[in-house]
Amino acid sequence: MRILITGAAGFLGSHLTDRLLADGHEVIGLDNFITGSRDNIAHLMGNEKFTFYKHDVSNYIFVQKKVDAVLHLASPASPNPKSPLAYFNLPIQTMKAGALGTHNSLGVAKAHKARFLLASTSEIYGDPLVHPQAENYPGNVDPVGTRAVYDEAKRFAESLTMAYHRQHGVDTRIVRIFNTYGPRMDLEDGRALPNLLKQALLGQALTVYGDGQQTRSFCYVDDLVDGIIRLLMSNEHLPVNIGNPIEMSLFQFAQTINKIVGNKAGITFIPNARSERDPQRRQPDITRAQTILGWEPKVSLEEGLRKTIPYFKQKLGIA
Repeated sequence: MRILITGAAGFLGSHLTDRLLADGHEVIGLDNFITGSRDNIAHLMGNEKFTFYKHDVSNYIFVQKKVDAVLHLASPASPNPKSPLAYFNLPIQTMKAGALGTHNSLGVAKAHKARFLLASTSEIYGDPLVHPQAENYPGNVDPVGTRAVYDEAKRFAESLTMAYHRQHGVDTRIVRIFNTYGPRMDLEDGRALPNLLKQALLGQALTVYGDGQQTRSFCYVDDLVDGIIRLLMSNEHLPVNIGNPIEMSLFQFAQTINKIVGNKAGITFIPNARSERDPQRRQPDITRAQTILGWEPKVSLEEGLRKTIPYFKQKLGIA
């Protein structure tokens, strides 16, 4: 297949590109490098099956060669308000990626009669009142809060994707991605894993907000990529959660990181000054993925962390 990937230089986009190329497909990558990195795709330059164009997907996308699938991953995704690359600080670009970017990407799929896959997010559930979160849960989202630029952009993107499926017959897929980690993560991403792993590798006390009982579920990137490809190759049009259903508190998670890294500095609890409506619990119900795709994560948290640590050490300049 010839596959177009928007956001190809991002954390997930670059891993997905690697896997598709390894499977023998041809990939056309788009990215404007607002949050993506040239480093993530530098190893692909010179690969005859990979073509890259610097492009902002909020502008019209023209692809001359026939494509068989379009995967729309382009969007700022960091929840760290201190980072200039966070969606808090790129609100208009984030909304454009979700609205105009999805519209333009769907237009390519429609013109080429190609499969279309939207990378959506667990954030469409907001601060959920139901646990675990299944695909039929409509969510608890504040449409005018600061997080809404990301949450509502993805919710709109899902609606637009289904409208193209129903109105134009576009062969669509929607994956709702839960917390994912691995090499090529932005160390300043603002999520729990890069924050805590970086502190541990630097020998610092791990800072945990509040009482540390808020929960997350962590999926290694290779598992996520496998789930996305299975969904792309399936005939499922409705949203499918892809993530690790093992829920753990951030306190437990911090303990695990300190144990694996051998960090003796311990854990420090600080007042919960996180952004508004930061989800207190996050856990996917993956029944549909198991049933429809035959998918479930295989990489344990400890194994995934050990695979991720060398990349973090390299970025931190630690031998």
